[in-house]
Amino acid sequence: MTTDSNQSQANQDPQWAQTTLEKVALAGLAEQKTARRWSIFFKLLTFIYLFFLLLMIIGWLGDGKAPSSAHTALIEISGVIEPGGEVNADAVMGSLNDAYENKGTKGIILRINSPGGSPVQAGIINEEIKRQKALHPAIPVYAVVEDICASGGYYIAVATDKIYVDKASIVGSIGVLMDGYGFTEIMKKVGVERRLLTAGENKAMLDPFSPVNPKHQAFAQAMLNEIHEQFKTVVREGRGNRLKESPETFSGLFWSGEQSIKMGLADALGSADYVAREVIKQEEIVDFTYQETVVDRFAKRLGASMAQSLGLNALQKGVQLR
Repeated sequence: MTTDSNQSQANQDPQWAQTTLEKVALAGLAEQKTARRWSIFFKLLTFIYLFFLLLMIIGWLGDGKAPSSAHTALIEISGVIEPGGEVNADAVMGSLNDAYENKGTKGIILRINSPGGSPVQAGIINEEIKRQKALHPAIPVYAVVEDICASGGYYIAVATDKIYVDKASIVGSIGVLMDGYGFTEIMKKVGVERRLLTAGENKAMLDPFSPVNPKHQAFAQAMLNEIHEQFKTVVREGRGNRLKESPETFSGLFWSGEQSIKMGLADALGSADYVAREVIKQEEIVDFTYQETVVDRFAKRLGASMAQSLGLNALQKGVQLR
């Protein structure tokens, strides 16, 4: 019955067979295109996976120690000093440990270009430098300042044996700050009422939307003064008799590299290449600066996103050595 029907349709439409073949061919082509698209998709996924795997392997391999032939170890301290930031205690401590433990290290240069940051992070690094110096007295460690070595950056530098600067470097800013804003007058003008509930009379201390509380202000100032005294003690211990102290030394001012030598804040002019070649006597420089892997960057971004969602960013900034 079906054969008769098809035969009848073929007799009525001479193009029926050709049309049917075209439909079958087009369906086959469409199926091939779909299969090809899926094939490209899966190949692309495989390529992306292998690419990131390669990046991770390179990162892992990059964590290995440098060759043991004689050299000067270099550690970059560049950027703001803060937990999880461009410069943080964990990264610098790891770099220091690798540099000191390498048999070829004859001297270490901390090349500093930092405006400062966390007093806690700077303090941890300062203590680690002194600890490693005690363990490896035969390996000198020098600070070489590039553009700026201020506040927390200088806090780190004073732990080294000597500080070298460029004549135009910016050095100093030995002080502590806690900054913020006050919006009470603006709120009055626009008719905004602040509604703040706390459990604990000091919980809203230094709230930018409330008037300044003299008690809170005095408390914060006392804390800043205490941290400032700690900073001054570290500088005096690190510089010793080289420091030519004056009323301005710990005022938060900063000076050119050339002036900082005259004040005893630094020792001499010199670049990293100069110190390696003329002071350490090992011209070959091997970089021990900690380098983030892809996994590290991903974890840091994830942590930052979580901190932001929890409203912890402002708290993490805290008191700054700047």
